[in-house]
Amino acid sequence: MAVDPNVKTIVDNRRARFEYEILETYEAGIQLTGTEVKSVRAGKANLQDAFALFRDGEAWLHNLHISPHGTASKVFNHDPTRRRKLLLHRKEINRMMGLVEQKGLTVIPLKLVLNRGWIKAHLGVARGKKLHDKRQAIKDRQTQRDIQRELKER
Repeated sequence: MAVDPNVKTIVDNRRARFEYEILETYEAGIQLTGTEVKSVRAGKANLQDAFALFRDGEAWLHNLHISPHGTASKVFNHDPTRRRKLLLHRKEINRMMGLVEQKGLTVIPLKLVLNRGWIKAHLGVARGKKLHDKRQAIKDRQTQRDIQRELKER
């Protein structure tokens, strides 16, 4: 996968890949206000508890915490945890809605990126991992570290 110089990762949800098995990924725009854009560009966003829901044929991002902008007055600032509309194509929304309703999957944001001046969210259609799956992932990661350590020593 080639790295695009125009794309910069602002916030990454590293915990999501440990908690969930990611089946598909999508890129979506987010409808933000001016102070939210300033805060996200400064890296003051938290994806920890965020998830997407579908209402009336639209996709909404819930629990994305964007801290209020420091230099803006309290009157013009935004609510940190308000729901934000995701900008996706109709086919993408219908596909994700079908997966969520039929297979019991969930849609979570994986990271926020700055793509040529636009703030985009990378979404993942995911299935929750069980405890034994998490333990297996930890074991696999540890064996990979051991292998790399041995190869480096030789």
